[in-house]
Amino acid sequence: MRTFIIATQQASTDLNHKKAYTRAMSKILEEIFEDLQHTQHMHELISLDNLTADIRALQTWQTNRLLQTHDDLWQTKRFKPAMQFFIDEIYGPKDFSQRDTEIAGVVSKIAKVLPEKGVESLQNALRLNSLSLELDITVVKKLGNKQVNRDNYFDVYRQCDNQLLREEQIQLVENLGLSLAQVVKITGISTILMLSRKPAQMAGVKNLHEILERGFHSFKKLGDVHDFIDPIIERERALMHALFSANSSEENPLPH
Repeated sequence: MRTFIIATQQASTDLNHKKAYTRAMSKILEEIFEDLQHTQHMHELISLDNLTADIRALQTWQTNRLLQTHDDLWQTKRFKPAMQFFIDEIYGPKDFSQRDTEIAGVVSKIAKVLPEKGVESLQNALRLNSLSLELDITVVKKLGNKQVNRDNYFDVYRQCDNQLLREEQIQLVENLGLSLAQVVKITGISTILMLSRKPAQMAGVKNLHEILERGFHSFKKLGDVHDFIDPIIERERALMHALFSANSSEENPLPH
């Protein structure tokens, strides 16, 4: 009888855990879909307002600024793949509109072919991509027809008056780095990713799978992720606070 009661309690616990996982995953997928819809809307605005060239120019400038600020990490063999991942998948001057459109149509299938930690990493990546694009559009509109440079970026960054969103952007960078580090630690993750390539392609989530796989390969030899992510977050937060608190252009903290 005692054994039966214990087995029943265990079954009930397992069922509750499964329900909690299902609810949590449903919420994550819903948020992914909302971010993708928002991103698609922004791509449409960029096209309608003929901002594509300006957005690419800004993203190129911001990538160069990022590499200047973190040149020591960029020049370190151990950290370079992770830096390249952030540039290629988040900050770089690439058109992700087609990828995002494809992903939006298959969001419900993600959890069936990717591990939970992988889905969480993708959520962070897509939210970061969405927010970064939103911030870029705001900056480009403030710039008008001016070519971006150190001086006018300092001015328009402050004029946007969106410190909370900038803080969220930096937090998302940290979240993404830490979540990818967790993916790397999953037992047998390399095999899992390899075996899930074909199912992901058949389910229509090939692009999502490729993002996760590139993130895994970029972070797998990183070692302690804090050695990489902590300096980035510390410097980016310090730069953001210096930009918003500056009293004049003479206090411009952007690298030359």
